[in-house]
Amino acid sequence: MLSDDTRFINDVILKIFHDIYQKLKVSFGSCTLVVATCLGSIVKQQRRFPDDFVFGAATASYQIEGAWDEDGKGENIWDYMTHNNPTVIRDESNGDIAADSYHNYKRDVEMMRELGLDAYRFSLSWARILPTGFANEINPAGIEFYNNYINEMLKYNIEPMITLYHWDLPQKLQELGGFVNPLFTEWFEDYARVVYENFGDRVKMFITFNEPYQICYQGYGATVKAPILNSTAIGTYLCAKHLVVAHAKAYHLYNKEFKPTQKGVCGITINVNWYDAATDSDEDRVAAELKRQGEWGIYAHPIFSSEGGFPKEFSEKVAEKSAQQGYARSRIPEFTEEENAFVRGSSDFFGVNHYTAKLISATEYKEPAPVPSFMDDMDVGQFALDEWPKGASAWLYLAPRSLYNTLTHLKEKYNNPDFYVTENGWSSYPDSSLIDDDRITYYRASMEDLLDCLEEGMNLKGYMAWSLMDNYEWMQGYQERFGLYHVDFEDPARTRTPRKSAFVYKHILKNRYVDYEYEPESLSMTIDEGN
Repeated sequence: MLSDDTRFINDVILKIFHDIYQKLKVSFGSCTLVVATCLGSIVKQQRRFPDDFVFGAATASYQIEGAWDEDGKGENIWDYMTHNNPTVIRDESNGDIAADSYHNYKRDVEMMRELGLDAYRFSLSWARILPTGFANEINPAGIEFYNNYINEMLKYNIEPMITLYHWDLPQKLQELGGFVNPLFTEWFEDYARVVYENFGDRVKMFITFNEPYQICYQGYGATVKAPILNSTAIGTYLCAKHLVVAHAKAYHLYNKEFKPTQKGVCGITINVNWYDAATDSDEDRVAAELKRQGEWGIYAHPIFSSEGGFPKEFSEKVAEKSAQQGYARSRIPEFTEEENAFVRGSSDFFGVNHYTAKLISATEYKEPAPVPSFMDDMDVGQFALDEWPKGASAWLYLAPRSLYNTLTHLKEKYNNPDFYVTENGWSSYPDSSLIDDDRITYYRASMEDLLDCLEEGMNLKGYMAWSLMDNYEWMQGYQERFGLYHVDFEDPARTRTPRKSAFVYKHILKNRYVDYEYEPESLSMTIDEGN
C-alpha cells in the first residue's frame, strides 16, 4: 500500500514530467521521445483495478421511477406520507414523477452505456409488482416494466443487480404493522419468491434489504424516514430482528430453490460509516464501539459473525437500561438458538454503503434524546472536524481514508467475506454547476481507498457510484443532488445531462486507474464503440 506521502510524491513527479513533456513537444518536436518514454513508464506504474472488478452505479425505485399510480401500481408508504403529510418533506415535494424513469428507462440504459458501466444496481417497487403487498395478486404491468428494463441492460452487456427492498413498503402492509409484525418475514419471503421466479433467469445478483438502520431506526424509532412511526423504545429493535430474519428467509429460499438452476448470489446491503474514537481514552474507544454496534452491528453481526445474534456489549447496555426503566425484560429481543443458526452465514456477500465519518465521544457533543430510545441507549456524542470538506447534505463530510477504514474494519471483524461497495457518493445543491470538482475529489479519494484495500488482499469485488442521476432525495425532496447526471426536474421530459464527474468516472472505468491529470475536453457525452 502506498503511503499518503509516497502517493503525493508520485503525483508531483508525474506532474513535473507532464509539464516538461508539453514544453518540449512544442519546442523540439521529435526530441521529446526520451521524455515521453519516461512519462509513459510512470503512467504504467499507476495502480490499476483488476479487469474483473465490477464498476457500476446505483438508484432506488421511489427516487427515480415516478408513475406512482400508473398501470396497477399500489400505494407505498412514501406515497401515503408525502400525499397526506407533505410538510415533513423539506420542499413539500414527492416522488409522483421524480426522474420519470418509468417512461425513460431506455435513456437510463443509454446513460449506463455512455459511462461504460459493467453493472447497474436498482431496486424494485414492491407495490408495483404486488399492489397490496401480498403475492396472491401480481401486477403484470409491473413485471413487464422490470423485464423491459432488465432486457435493455442485458442487450448491452450491463449486469442488472436487483435490490428487493429500498424503503418503499406497500402501504397495506404498513397498516398491518409493517416490519414490527412478526408475519413480515413471511410476507417478504413470498415477495422474494415472485421476484426470483420472474427475473432470476437473467439477474444473477440479488440484495434483500438496503440500509437496515435507515429502515428501522429512522423509520420506526424516529421520524427521519417513512413511516415516521417514532416508536422510540422498541420500534428500532423489533424491526431489526424481523428484518434480519426476513433477509435470512429470502436468502435460504434462493439458495435452496433457485440457486441450483439460476446460479446467482444473494446478500444484503448495510450502511457502514466510519466511527472512530475522538481521543485515545478507554471511554471514547468504548463509545465508538457502541456506536458501531448500534448503528450497523445489530444488522451485520447476526449474519456475518461466527457467534451470531445481536452484538454483546450493545445488547447488555440496552438490557441494563431497560431494567433501570422498569421493563420486565430487555427492549431488544433475543434470537432463539434456532433463529441464530438460521440467520448466521445467510449472505453470499456483504454490500457496503459508505458515505462519511464521524468522531465519537463518550462525554462531549451529545444531543438530547427521548428516554427510552435507541439514541439514549447508545448515549454517545459525535462530531466532524472543521477541516473535512462538507457536502450539501448536513451529515456528509469527506474524511480522510474513511472508506478504507470502514472496509478494513469489516474485513478483520468478519473474516474477509466478499465485499461490494453498493453506494458511495457526494451531494451538491440544486443550483450547482455541472463542473462538480468537489464530487470528483470525493470519488478519486474513494478510488484510492479501494486500491489500497485490493492491494491488502481484501475480497473486494465491485463499486457502485451513488447515483446514476439526480433523484428524489427522501426527506430533502429535490434540495440535494447526488447524480453523475443532472436531471432537470422543471422539464416535463426530465432531461438528463452529464456532469463533469460523469466523464471522470467514465475515464476511470475505461482505463482502470485514477488519472489526476485527466480533464474532459467538453461535457458532451458519447457512447464508446463496443459498449
